[in-house]
Amino acid sequence: MTQHAPHPAPHHVVSRDEWLAARKAHLKNEKALTRLRDLVSAERRALPWTKVEKNYVFDTTDGKKTLADLFDGRSQLVVYHFMWLWDRELGCPNCSFLADHFDGANLHLAHHDVSLVVITRGPVGKFAPYVKRLGWKFKWASSYENDFNFDYHVSFTKDQLATGAIEYNFETIDDPQYQNDEMPGVSVFYKEGNGDILHTYSGYARGLDILVGAHNFLDLTPKGRNEDQIMDWVRRHDEYEDADPHACCGSKSASAA
Repeated sequence: MTQHAPHPAPHHVVSRDEWLAARKAHLKNEKALTRLRDLVSAERRALPWTKVEKNYVFDTTDGKKTLADLFDGRSQLVVYHFMWLWDRELGCPNCSFLADHFDGANLHLAHHDVSLVVITRGPVGKFAPYVKRLGWKFKWASSYENDFNFDYHVSFTKDQLATGAIEYNFETIDDPQYQNDEMPGVSVFYKEGNGDILHTYSGYARGLDILVGAHNFLDLTPKGRNEDQIMDWVRRHDEYEDADPHACCGSKSASAA
């Protein structure tokens, strides 16, 4: 079943010359955004780094692997922190939506000294069938038996949640509606020639928008993303027959930026 968004708000239908004048006026803002994005990207690359002190060991379908192993011979590693829904033994639909973009990017990242790995607390025996179901080819690992997700502030214990406040997206979140035991994020690491691993960046909440190519296409269209809450329309790509939108990670964002 194809979903159809409501008709866009009424728009003026004008002559080609009037349309062109409006489009050129809008182009000024688009160019300003591009320049600001370039500035933010440069600031991100210039951030200081911090050494990873723990020796994390992950489970994979190929056996145990350390964080260093996940670099796969490259110097840069991008980790997507994938939410596992413990109550349903499924991956989060919104994280799955993001993950649908990864295999295409990986065709190029691997040739640019970048390894991309999905890390989830979902156990190997549960997550492997989920990956097979959705047809993904990217590499992934389970942090079920280590502290990785907790250390990078995307997983939270019952005791942490019981305090009424968690640290997520570099701020204290004290509103229960924005708290979960699993949250989405991305972290980036660099490996020095001597084997030291440096943590260079992490992003959360709306900061993950940069990974979502489908959003960029939708933002070009008259109907846009057509959402009441962030990503409330998203489903796993094999579940679009289900007419009921369901909210998950990021649909009630703890931070708009």
